[in-house]
Amino acid sequence: MLDLNSKYEILSFSVGDTKAGTKMGKMQIKNLENNSILNCVLWEETLNRTPDIATRVGNIIRIITGSYNEKFNNCLINNLEVIEQAVLGVDEDRRIEHYNFIVDTIKTFKNEKLKNFVLNFIEENKNLFIVAPAAKQMHHNYIGGLIVHTKECIEIANSILSAIKKPLDKDEVLAALILHDIGKIFEYDINLESGLIEYNEKFRKDWISHSQFAYSMCMNAGFFNIAKMIAAHHGRSEWGAMIDLGERDLEPFYYIIHHIDDLSAKFGATSVNDIKNL
Repeated sequence: MLDLNSKYEILSFSVGDTKAGTKMGKMQIKNLENNSILNCVLWEETLNRTPDIATRVGNIIRIITGSYNEKFNNCLINNLEVIEQAVLGVDEDRRIEHYNFIVDTIKTFKNEKLKNFVLNFIEENKNLFIVAPAAKQMHHNYIGGLIVHTKECIEIANSILSAIKKPLDKDEVLAALILHDIGKIFEYDINLESGLIEYNEKFRKDWISHSQFAYSMCMNAGFFNIAKMIAAHHGRSEWGAMIDLGERDLEPFYYIIHHIDDLSAKFGATSVNDIKNL
């Protein structure tokens, strides 16, 4: 239910078109008193008088006027007040630090062909890489989110690979972690003023997903094991995996990227409010 006396955190916000051709905002908010989640709608009239900065993910807001719709289990927001403004993402100096950490990791690769392949792509797309989010809603959905997620994955891998007894090629694992989400630099557009994340429609027309992009990139370059790890990193086909980890008799290396990626997505700096601890 909607409580006009409570404070809410904005978890996600997007703008789309209605069947009538008007704009409609969709917002998911969390009640900070009881952690309940509400899905909300903002009609075009409300959007026109609400500045972009007010709907930034991570903002703490109060609903001034609105109503709850039991039939659709959502609320209609007419007016909102920003109580605490969220940061947009990781500051530029810290993003450059993370980028340099990733570059230094690539430079440790013993496989020269793989080192040059990954390094060239990362350096050519540096400007996109350092601002891209890692998701629209689920995790690391802020400016610099992808580079934070990638660094976290590398750090997790460095912590656990020495404890794994099955033979794994460390260069391949680290390369797969660096590239598994790299298609997101093209899949998402992020507004650097408001933090609003939208899908890039051209990318969605050309590619099925960011996983397909990275898989194709690695297959074309001849890095077949890396491509397979990337294809499996979503775990299940219903979650977007190209290789379902529920299949029988898969080789052990198929699983590693999925589990490391999931640890970062669950326990890393998953929201914009976590980045102050970076």
